Amino acid sequence: MDTFTLKVVATNRVFYDGPCQMLVIPAIDGEKGIMAHHEDMVIAVEIGELRLQKPDGEWLHAVVSRGFAQVSHNRVTMLVLSAERPEEIDVRRAEEAKERAQEQLRQKQSLEEYHISQASLARAMARLKEASKFRPRV
Repeated sequence: MDTFTLKVVATNRVFYDGPCQMLVIPAIDGEKGIMAHHEDMVIAVEIGELRLQKPDGEWLHAVVSRGFAQVSHNRVTMLVLSAERPEEIDVRRAEEAKERAQEQLRQKQSLEEYHISQASLARAMARLKEASKFRPRV
């Protein structure tokens, strides 16, 4: 299967840099799938699950924050605020962030503060959802 070059850059690190067979990005209007030789475009990335398939067939899962992805000449560059694998997620910290965001949403806020709280809640929920998929059940 053909591959394309993928680079996922978060604010604190280069999350992935290498060949990719298929990429699934969380976008405003749903998930976008990208394969080799995809048409050129720019995609607004939303908070959610990122999935990429390496050339050996292995799937890599991650939670990403908002950002952008540029598809151009069989190359994809993603710039996001954060990207983390499920095993990197601190579930306790994500639960606390969720509770903080929910409390902030219950309080009277300006429109800007409301949107920030809403984004914090969405990020915490995405992290918890992804972490629960890959944690062993007891």
